[in-house]
Amino acid sequence: MKKFLGIFLKNEKEINVLREANRRVSIILDALEEQIRPGIQTIELEQTALSLCDRFDAKPAFKGYRGFPFAVCCSVNDQVVHGFPSDRMLVEGDIVSIDFGVVYKGFYGDSARTIAVGSIDESTQNLLDVTRNALQIGIETMMIGNNLYDISRAIQGYVEKQGCSVVKRFVGHGIGRSLHEKPEIPNFVPQRYTDIPLKPGMVLAIEPMVTAGRDEVEILADRWTAVTKDHSLAAHFEHTVAITSNGPEILSRSHPEHGQGRSH
Repeated sequence: MKKFLGIFLKNEKEINVLREANRRVSIILDALEEQIRPGIQTIELEQTALSLCDRFDAKPAFKGYRGFPFAVCCSVNDQVVHGFPSDRMLVEGDIVSIDFGVVYKGFYGDSARTIAVGSIDESTQNLLDVTRNALQIGIETMMIGNNLYDISRAIQGYVEKQGCSVVKRFVGHGIGRSLHEKPEIPNFVPQRYTDIPLKPGMVLAIEPMVTAGRDEVEILADRWTAVTKDHSLAAHFEHTVAITSNGPEILSRSHPEHGQGRSH
């Protein structure tokens, strides 16, 4: 595995394993999405994820990571990220962000999506659409010849034009044999930065977290769950993406496709 500016560049064999790890993540997320409906308790999603990890010969990546107690991050409504599955019952009109990862043959998969519980109103649907589109716009920027913060600039510019805010406290990241590798990929352009050219073999988890209101968040007493300070709704979409000479390849798909394509 080569390094460039401290960033691991993956070879074809390593990307093949990462592709398979992330395919497993996507299949499990598909199953969790199908399960989400009014009346379900979020702890049921945790139970399903653990069962499917056993079936797919994969280890849940988040359980025990830095002390996180669950396999699934389950964040409802104004919860941005790192919410705990619980006996909370989902109701019509809720939105729930599911962030999930696995370890497979020593490599990590990581992906997230925000799912409507039954019918949601137009403004909530707009938040989901903006966040999903921001992810896709970021991915489409991941071309050789561009720089890392071109991704950040594209995401921030799009989100703010839509009247929403990007959360600045949490960022995307490199991924491979570790869940969080260099570089960090913010969804905004910092005031000071040294840009990094995008190179083939970089594998990055791009994950815009977007709020309908302001960008400030606070951490609850559980020391994990992040919520919006103004209690506005939040959404989160994430894909693990490999940079190739042919353009970005989304690895976290149930049915992998080469090239850019559309994200989930």
